[in-house]
Amino acid sequence: MPKVFIQKSDRAGKKHKATFLRSDGSKKVVYFGSAGMTDYTLSKDKARRKRYLDRHRKRENWNNPETAGALSRWILWGPSTSKRENIKSFKKRFGYVNQ
Repeated sequence: MPKVFIQKSDRAGKKHKATFLRSDGSKKVVYFGSAGMTDYTLSKDKARRKRYLDRHRKRENWNNPETAGALSRWILWGPSTSKRENIKSFKKRFGYVNQ
């Protein structure tokens, strides 16, 4: 069963790092979230969240979990203002093992 680990980024300019461990044993690392920018988990502003989603909806594939766009959409701009809740929801949505 595939796994994903979300942690603080070790790359300048990014908030988080997602490490995907695939069922075939391969690994993929995706950095997401612009450091220094506010997101829904920080602002808790529903109007700002709506504007973000409207602005990004056209150019990002939110159905591919291994993209920075999907990670940002479902974790930083997800339905909850709790990053922890959004990570749990992301894992459930895409079928990842919940560690």
